[in-house]
Amino acid sequence: MEELTLLVEGKELADMGITVSGQNVEVTPALRAYAEKKLKKMERFFEGRPVDVEVVLKVQRELHVADVTIQAGAFLARGQGRTDDMYNSINVAIDRIERQIRKFKTKINRRMRKLGEQVIADVPTGAVEVEEAGEPRVVKTKRFDVKPMSVEEAIMQMELLDHDFFVFRDDASGNVNVVYRRNDGNYGLIEPEAR
Repeated sequence: MEELTLLVEGKELADMGITVSGQNVEVTPALRAYAEKKLKKMERFFEGRPVDVEVVLKVQRELHVADVTIQAGAFLARGQGRTDDMYNSINVAIDRIERQIRKFKTKINRRMRKLGEQVIADVPTGAVEVEEAGEPRVVKTKRFDVKPMSVEEAIMQMELLDHDFFVFRDDASGNVNVVYRRNDGNYGLIEPEAR
């Protein structure tokens, strides 16, 4: 992991640790340098805070996939790019994260202030921000019994309902879990971690 600390116009930028790895893809020095260069532009959002960035490059079904995860304290953002060119996939993933940060900056900072910190720095002058009035909102609430069942039963229920996810109580642990359909056609399971 390479540690980067930059000073631009007298402002200390984020202390960004970047990890670039590949799954069935050789991460060339040029690819690594390109990803790091693009990610350095994100430092302005995290003034002086330590930021961990993980970039995973892979090929799936003849598409080049870049998964980028950024973590700064309790703040976590993910973006994925899927194109026919790895450099474009890196661009798409980083652009998605930047749009998320710009769109939800106020909400993120409001939530993080409750935890005693501000994570996202002010957007540089001249940048376009999305108006709060246009933000998505909760328009429907659905209540249902969370029934005990196995993971296999939950997947079957999800498929029968033609949903992308399904909430259930694991009959073995008693915890509320979520199964979901992944982009690769497989399933994922979200289990709460005991604290």
